Amino acid sequence: MILVWLLIVLIVGGLAALAAGSWSANASRWVSILTFLIGLAIGLYLWVTHADAVTVAQTGGWIVRFKVPWIPRFGIDFQLGLDGLSLMLIMLSLFLGLVSVITSWSEIREQVGFFHFNLVWTLAGTLGVFMALDLFLFFAFWEAMLVPMYFLIALWGHENRRYAANKFFLFTFGSGLLMLVAIIALATIHFADTGTLTFDYFALLGTKMSATAAAFTMLGFFLAFAVKLPAVPFHTWLPDAHTEAPTAGSVILAGVLLKTGAYGLYRFAVPLFPEAAMNFAPIAMTLAVISILYGGIVAFGQSDLKRLVAYTSVSHLGFVLLAVYASNVLALQGGVLVMMAHGITTGALFMLVGALQERTHTREMSRMGGLWPHLPRMAGIGMFFAIAALGLPGLSNFVGELMSLLGTFRASMGFASAAALGLIVAVIYSLYWMQRVFQGPTGTQIEVAGLSDFGARELGTMAAMVIITIWIGVYPQPIIDILDPALTGMRETITVTMMSEG
Repeated sequence: MILVWLLIVLIVGGLAALAAGSWSANASRWVSILTFLIGLAIGLYLWVTHADAVTVAQTGGWIVRFKVPWIPRFGIDFQLGLDGLSLMLIMLSLFLGLVSVITSWSEIREQVGFFHFNLVWTLAGTLGVFMALDLFLFFAFWEAMLVPMYFLIALWGHENRRYAANKFFLFTFGSGLLMLVAIIALATIHFADTGTLTFDYFALLGTKMSATAAAFTMLGFFLAFAVKLPAVPFHTWLPDAHTEAPTAGSVILAGVLLKTGAYGLYRFAVPLFPEAAMNFAPIAMTLAVISILYGGIVAFGQSDLKRLVAYTSVSHLGFVLLAVYASNVLALQGGVLVMMAHGITTGALFMLVGALQERTHTREMSRMGGLWPHLPRMAGIGMFFAIAALGLPGLSNFVGELMSLLGTFRASMGFASAAALGLIVAVIYSLYWMQRVFQGPTGTQIEVAGLSDFGARELGTMAAMVIITIWIGVYPQPIIDILDPALTGMRETITVTMMSEG
């Protein structure tokens, strides 16, 4: 029942933020902060009380589960579950929700209550995605989270916000419909084999079907998740959405919504169709390597700083796609750590870009330059997250990408070697934007006299993100411990299913 309460807290919190907005803007902000703090407290409680990996392993990796009938006639249940994988992503989501409220404090001035309503409900939808263990319920949450995100971009975005919001919605909603067709196909095949109509995740694991049916059904799931991740060539909606979204929208989009695509690959695309997924692995890993290299190279070619950061997401999350289809526990653990690291570092970079745009009224790097003496705190923090993003040892991105590559090396030396070139590209584009923005002569179109550096509110937020980045880089073991039962159980399920089918 605690999982239901977690959803209720966010749903009620969003409504309360909307109502508080009619009273005062700050009231809406504080209600949103309180909502996310309560959610984080629940998450920390679950983490601390289930930190013993042995105990979690005895329950198949599941920390807590909840199930009640929803639409019995069609075998649909309201079923939620939490294991180490979903817990880590929920904690990341709630933390970035809190960060988003703080970073939008001075940026959002109109319809503040409605803004925070959409922000909180977007996170409520993503938490539902991370917890749903009924495939129909999963689809319902998957589509529900898109609507408030659409409004965040369309109402509070920048110049071309409507175009970007429509493109975001069409890509993600359309690919979601493909997944719905695949879900119905899977349930129908299971019904034909067993006589039981169900959308229960555990019941559908190991469903017997022909190789052709498995390949096409798996592809429906893969396309939906690859669009959301996003992987090349399904990524074209992402730069526009990031560029036009408000800062909080970019933080949530990069840090949370993209992770729903990665989570779907972990939870559904591979475990439900293990043999078809392994046959598809060379194609998926090829797309992963292309995404890593293409995303980094195109990022280097951008003049708009926000688009540059957006394209780096394509590159970084290529390591997650690679890890999923390398399909060993080391790679899977590395992929989750990449997700966590990317959420923090890229979220921080979008906050930095938003702060720069608010002060300089531009995102064009050609109009910046020489800002370090005038904005030393912003520059120092920017340098920290730039070197974190390029994979400096001792910081979060390094450990995740290293584990992903080592796990991939066990599966394919060629794919691992090609993907490792992405680390070199990351160094180039990270140092490139730092030099363009903060070094050299000051941009002639910027009035430096009136620029204000990070204040206490922004410094406090960034300090928390710096601490998390160092913690994951230096001591990731607590996260690995809570992940291990879930990922080991996932890998064992795939192995057993493939053996039974063989």
